[in-house]
Amino acid sequence: MSPSAVLQTTSELTVSGIKHTIEKTAPSTIANGHTKGTKSTVAELDASKLMFTRNTDPKVVPEPDSPEVWAQATCTDHMITAKWTLQSGWEAPHLQPYGPLSLMPTASVLHYATECFEGMKLYRGHDGLLRLFRPDLNTRRMLSSSTRISLPAFNPDALEALLIALCARDGEKWLPKSRPGSFLYLRPTMIGSGPGLGVQVPKEALLYIIITCFPAFDEPAGTVFVDPTNPANNENTDNNITNSSHANSTANGTSNGDTAAQETAQFPVSTRKPGLRLLASKEDTIRAWPNGFGCAKLGANYGPSLIAQAEARARGYDQILWLFGAHCEVTEAGASNFFVVWRTREGKLQLVTAPLEDKIILDGITRRSVLQLAREQLADGGKREESLTGLEGLECVERKYTMGEVCEAIEEGRLEEAFAAGTAYFISPINEIHFRGKDLEIPLSEGVTGTYARILKKWLKDIMYGNVQHPWGVVVDEKPEEY
Repeated sequence: MSPSAVLQTTSELTVSGIKHTIEKTAPSTIANGHTKGTKSTVAELDASKLMFTRNTDPKVVPEPDSPEVWAQATCTDHMITAKWTLQSGWEAPHLQPYGPLSLMPTASVLHYATECFEGMKLYRGHDGLLRLFRPDLNTRRMLSSSTRISLPAFNPDALEALLIALCARDGEKWLPKSRPGSFLYLRPTMIGSGPGLGVQVPKEALLYIIITCFPAFDEPAGTVFVDPTNPANNENTDNNITNSSHANSTANGTSNGDTAAQETAQFPVSTRKPGLRLLASKEDTIRAWPNGFGCAKLGANYGPSLIAQAEARARGYDQILWLFGAHCEVTEAGASNFFVVWRTREGKLQLVTAPLEDKIILDGITRRSVLQLAREQLADGGKREESLTGLEGLECVERKYTMGEVCEAIEEGRLEEAFAAGTAYFISPINEIHFRGKDLEIPLSEGVTGTYARILKKWLKDIMYGNVQHPWGVVVDEKPEEY
């Protein structure tokens, strides 16, 4: 049998397995609720059954940009859990005090990486309201991830309702109206929790949702991560740069955080220019491959990449620019999608990013939003804000492209800008790519960013923080006392 035939057979098995998982565990997600003769005998995830146990020992909310925030380990007072079993389906979800999980040492997730998650943010708008950004896309993507890793299916609407319930409960305290323009990070996660070392589909699973204090990695325009709680972890600190307000407050002792923590947060701040520095991967390092699971948000996609990421940061780079194949196809920047703005040799201005069809890259929510906004408002002949009347339109292109093409565009002066797009780094311009022994300088037309990156970032922030009313910004009704 040829390799292509094996690949096709394997792909068919995966698709068939996912279909059967959905039919058995969440038939309501299938069109019209019909499963072609298959009737569900187990309970589906139901947000209306949410139970609540109040946290009687609430925590203190850390100050913005404090060491606690940068440690990314401080969670809000509550979390949501929901258990699934093969025999009974989904149990009633529980909004409860944040705390440890209980797992047997033989739990499937600990041995076979049966785990998936999502990353999203809760925003405090300048109009005082709380918002989620396109949460329906996150919940649908998590359904795709869970079924890809042999975990149970669920109705995405039910997960969205649970996310909103947790945000409604803890949002008022942890994102007070006195801090407009700030955010928290949401992490819905599902793991195979059943005990047993057999290599098999998990018979038990646990869904849980937590909210974490999280720093802004996109301000200034680029950062190399610095751990202010443990300077010993920060190698090559002469190249490090971090959030300017955080650096200033900790260095000057002006943060309202814990004094002892401030004393450990003394670290140098580089004077290097803004923007991310990327280290291109080599032939012997592959993050994802065609028809694999790079398109799913699984822990298994991230763990193996961390050693290369840590080494890149030790050398003064922010992230790995992941390449694939002998021709060095450009895929992702760290865990973010990657965009270039260049001019073709014929003079056509294009916004280019890698395609989704090979299942190598993640269908990022920010990626999708960038492409939609660019096609609507930046395309030639499209509607344009009055302030952008003179801005040159561009063509949005999703296709495979190589580092060779990027190098040629730089050498010929056709590369206008490049940026990474994702939940954590948001829209972060690139200032340099190290590829095969050469440092490739990426233009920053406005000094700290490129023009198109700035415009797209502003449009997205306006939606997230309520400066414009848009269906992508889902308002959370704060009702902390109802849960």
